[in-house]
Amino acid sequence: MPPRQALVHAVGPRLYRFFMAQSASRRDADDLLQETWLRIHRVRHNLYRPGEPVLPWFYAIARRVRIDHYRRASRTTARERPLEEASDVAAMPPRDETHADDLETLLAPLSDGQREIIRMLKVAGMSLEEVARATSCSVGSVKQKVHRAYRKLRDKMNAIGPNRRSSRGLS
Repeated sequence: MPPRQALVHAVGPRLYRFFMAQSASRRDADDLLQETWLRIHRVRHNLYRPGEPVLPWFYAIARRVRIDHYRRASRTTARERPLEEASDVAAMPPRDETHADDLETLLAPLSDGQREIIRMLKVAGMSLEEVARATSCSVGSVKQKVHRAYRKLRDKMNAIGPNRRSSRGLS
């Protein structure tokens, strides 16, 4: 297998999981992955520094592709007008509950930056150093963000825990 194909086969699934953890549909994740590979191909000679780890560089590009996608989508959504008549004709079927929905619900109290760091570390399986390079932060900054995110999640869960016990009569 040529080196380029081996690289795509090795890194492609990781980038796909990165996008699936943050997008609403497989189609969006596929589009984002394709755009990432195209952008990597376009800038590989100009921006990649030989000898540097390639995975954080890929994730930095993937992150920018995701940000550009959501900015473009929000601009489009802001200009659209709702069609009142369409609500009866094209009712959306209820969405299946997936693990991605559970993760989004769990991470909802966090800031965008904290959610992104948690996804990179826990969903994509990146190291602190890789996350630091991908987000253009220092390792210390990544550690601080993840620590604050964990603390916020712990506080939120502790606040929910006693209420559930008392509502069941278990206090």
